[in-house]
Amino acid sequence: MNFLLKWPWLRALRPAQWMKNGIVPAAYFFAKWDPSQSSHVQGVLPLLLEAAAVACFCAVASGIYLINDLRDREADRRHPVKRLRPLAAGEIQARPAGVVAVLLLAAGMAGALPLPGAFSAVLGGYLLMQLVYTFALKRIPYVDVFVIALGFVLRAIAGASVLEARISPWLLLCTFLLALFLALCKRRHEKALLEDEGARHREALAGYDRHLLDLQISITAGATLVCYAMYTLSEETVRRFGTDRLGLTIPFVVFGLFRYLELVYRKNEGGRPEKVLLTDRVLIATVAGYLVTALVIFLTV
Repeated sequence: MNFLLKWPWLRALRPAQWMKNGIVPAAYFFAKWDPSQSSHVQGVLPLLLEAAAVACFCAVASGIYLINDLRDREADRRHPVKRLRPLAAGEIQARPAGVVAVLLLAAGMAGALPLPGAFSAVLGGYLLMQLVYTFALKRIPYVDVFVIALGFVLRAIAGASVLEARISPWLLLCTFLLALFLALCKRRHEKALLEDEGARHREALAGYDRHLLDLQISITAGATLVCYAMYTLSEETVRRFGTDRLGLTIPFVVFGLFRYLELVYRKNEGGRPEKVLLTDRVLIATVAGYLVTALVIFLTV
């Protein structure tokens, strides 16, 4: 973090947010253990394609963040946390930030063009959606969090499209619900942090009710768990992966959701999901346990 603080441009690109693009190569790992899809992940080339896809998403995402910070820099200066962003703090000037944003968007899209499948079209759709979100949709309650969740779904689809592989609709639904859960937790944190001043910093907050958010968070958490459980135990999943033991990963999902809810409601840490996932030791251990369990299951099929 101290290193990042010394480099305003690096902070402005928000590298911590790049972890969201970790969902892009998810299709590779599921195809790896699915006999009907394994032909799409033979050799080193698929890994290189996924790495290129992640790089394209990182470039586009950083470009969008710069555009967002350019547009909101005046409002950010009144925010207790966002006022420290490089553009709001005056560490970076508007004109060079705009130039860098355009270059990043162009680089991301140019890098996508030679990639196979419909990847460039998916990335283009993601870019268009994010631009509309930045200039309009982020100000509409609930539409804003649904756009955030759809962004994660598009990342997952993009990772499958670059391999020309199939991705389960169940996984897309799980991705959507989990992302929606995290976005609602973030809105609750902002509502609690800013209280009656919320609408001055984010227009959409005026349309959220804190108690209603509590109910919606509970609903999406439960829906995420049920969806994941149905996916792991479904006949299609058992047939594709040749095992009915993926259900052993369900307790990790339950515990992870419970831990995140504890952090949101008892420690008020839902404002930056990427920071929580990178710094909370309990969540890190839970994710590690999930991955190890899934790996053991696949290796022993």
